[in-house]
Amino acid sequence: MKTVYATAGSLMITGTQAVASGGGSSGEGLSLLATFFIAFGVLIVLFQFVPGVMLFVGMLKGLFSPEDKKTGEALAAGGDSKP
Repeated sequence: MKTVYATAGSLMITGTQAVASGGGSSGEGLSLLATFFIAFGVLIVLFQFVPGVMLFVGMLKGLFSPEDKKTGEALAAGGDSKP
């Protein structure tokens, strides 16, 4: 049983190294700092998306809600439009 574990372990180690080695001819990737900078920009956009959606829903509610009973003259006078 020890031999099976040793063989499986050595195959996993060599297989992992072969997968991790890559092509070698590829260019440099993004650094860790650049990745954090891009992620920070994405978070800013996502956090601004939520209030934008809330404003859009409020605008749609205002457009499609039934009209108020008060007229503009009644609101300007400060009185109630009911007779």
